[in-house]
Amino acid sequence: MISRKGNMKLSNSELREFLDQRVDIYNRPSFIGSDPVSIPHRFTAREDIEIAGFLASTIAWGNRVAILRSADRMMAIMGHTPYDFIINHRESDLKGIDGCIHRTYFAEDFIYFIEAMKFIYLEKGGMEAVFARHQTIDSLQPAIHEFRRIFFELPHNGRTERHVSDPFKGSAAKKINMFLRWMVRRDDRGVDFGLWQSIPSSVLSCPLDVHSGNVARKLGLLTRKQNDAKAVAELDARLRALDPADPVKYDFALFGLGVFEHF
Repeated sequence: MISRKGNMKLSNSELREFLDQRVDIYNRPSFIGSDPVSIPHRFTAREDIEIAGFLASTIAWGNRVAILRSADRMMAIMGHTPYDFIINHRESDLKGIDGCIHRTYFAEDFIYFIEAMKFIYLEKGGMEAVFARHQTIDSLQPAIHEFRRIFFELPHNGRTERHVSDPFKGSAAKKINMFLRWMVRRDDRGVDFGLWQSIPSSVLSCPLDVHSGNVARKLGLLTRKQNDAKAVAELDARLRALDPADPVKYDFALFGLGVFEHF
């Protein structure tokens, strides 16, 4: 029995067994319904899944019911055909977008994201191509930095940049790491999509937030107190020691232990 009070020291084999059990519990289709990943799961076309996933992950902070409601509004604005809207929208289609989309993500931000994604698809070969081109043998963090740089090449309000984090500026980049898990990670459980075959699951990083960070510290996986880029690198090293091929499957365990079990 593993105590839930205070930090604990476990061997790698004990820790792997404990976390693998939790991955088995939470990495199931039943996880989808209340999670932002449910938004891209509404679609079957590759580009629709990518766009819906990127937008849903962009606003994935705060109350989960509110996140889903806000993401649903974005899908409705795009007529529930995200890729077609991104590529073929006219200026008049954007004029009805106003107000707050989700917390500090406003209409102006959403409109810029629409234009920037069109640029990415038509001029840069799509989102997968950008991330694949800039991945390294052991990380997607440089690719996140380059994607962000390309994403903001069009004229924009500087405040919109807050909605795509940069690990090179010290951010844990939780939301975009979560999006990358959805797109890249492959298994037979049906939660993650595994659409992007040009990127291996081994280079993914855990979407680090308050819940997963606190659980990781209690389990001895993380010593750094801040949830930042250095903490992501530390957690990556520990999780890759447990499963080099699929380290971010443990995101299910850390998140489930924190949110559902109050570990």
